[in-house]
Amino acid sequence: MSGRKRFFIEKLQGDVSEVYLEGEEFIHAKTVLRVEEGAEIILLDGSGKEYSAIVAKIEKHRLLAHITGSIDGDREPQTEIYLLCGALKGDKTELVVQKATELGVTKIGVFASEYCSAFMNGNKIERLKKVARESAKQCMRSRVPEIEYFNDLVGALKSADGYDNKLFACEFLESGSGFDLSRISGSTVAVVGSEGGFSQKEYKLATASGFAGVSLGKRILRAETAAISMCALVAYALGELK
Repeated sequence: MSGRKRFFIEKLQGDVSEVYLEGEEFIHAKTVLRVEEGAEIILLDGSGKEYSAIVAKIEKHRLLAHITGSIDGDREPQTEIYLLCGALKGDKTELVVQKATELGVTKIGVFASEYCSAFMNGNKIERLKKVARESAKQCMRSRVPEIEYFNDLVGALKSADGYDNKLFACEFLESGSGFDLSRISGSTVAVVGSEGGFSQKEYKLATASGFAGVSLGKRILRAETAAISMCALVAYALGELK
């Protein structure tokens, strides 16, 4: 990460001229990045604005920063992209969250499904949120994708109500069949399964909920590869990678 160091803070209310950086972000600033008094930094409150600031004082558990200006971040996607990904084994879900954030995804839902064998808990969800936050800083975004967990596919599909395009990546479809991704425009949700894929019952459930089947080619992709590829294809089709 080049340039001024970037840190997320609580959303600023009103016309604020100074703010304290606390918690994990402060620890990272002090012990990892070695930020010193007088350093110029960027503060992000999730609103899409980027606040330039100068570190005025470093205390034991926090630092005080004086805000010197603000601009609207220019690296956020113009169109909303929502990834729904089956929970993956090991740290593969973290990899998907990291790369989806870099590709401009605005929201990520992780879900359990019929053939899913990965275990998720509160600590793992918090870890995913941290991965998304760090990835957002690395790729110079102004917002962190929202992370949510669903206990089943039904709840995950329901969360996609209102999106212009609803895509369901499925190994049942032959290469070249299914929905043409080049045709999409507007807000898009894309569903990709876990290592075990989807059952025929789940595919029927998705199509009954308004999802269109999508093929990712004739080769069998690893689950994490499929999720990242789907994000890239959708982002490109929407003009976010041009």
